[in-house]
Amino acid sequence: MGANMSELENPHGFSPVKTNQLMECHSKNQWKAQFDANKETNKLAVVYFTATWCGPCKFLEPYIKEIAAKYLDVSFVKIDVDKLAAVVKEFELIDVVPTMVFVKKGKEIDRLVGAKKEELQMKIEQHRNY
Repeated sequence: MGANMSELENPHGFSPVKTNQLMECHSKNQWKAQFDANKETNKLAVVYFTATWCGPCKFLEPYIKEIAAKYLDVSFVKIDVDKLAAVVKEFELIDVVPTMVFVKKGKEIDRLVGAKKEELQMKIEQHRNY
């Protein structure tokens, strides 16, 4: 998406933090850059809404990282609902975490609420190549 690895690992927080293909956005500007870059492609983006206090999120996170490493043709973006409330507002009705929103070309095409590993993989398979 245009950024090289050194830009992604910027310790000053100017760029998203990349771990196993899971991009953690820590500011609205980081989110906007990710979202805008994805709009220009037909690549599936999975926006993972989470919170540090959420038990099911803690259960799901290792699986998200594993599946993000497996599906290199899919973008995975992590949004902490407590830190980026402005981004949460862009996606109406995010009132339960974890929630995964599936986006292509800037449009929401599906969503999954809850820590449902099998259903998450099924939805990725369903949406990544259409």
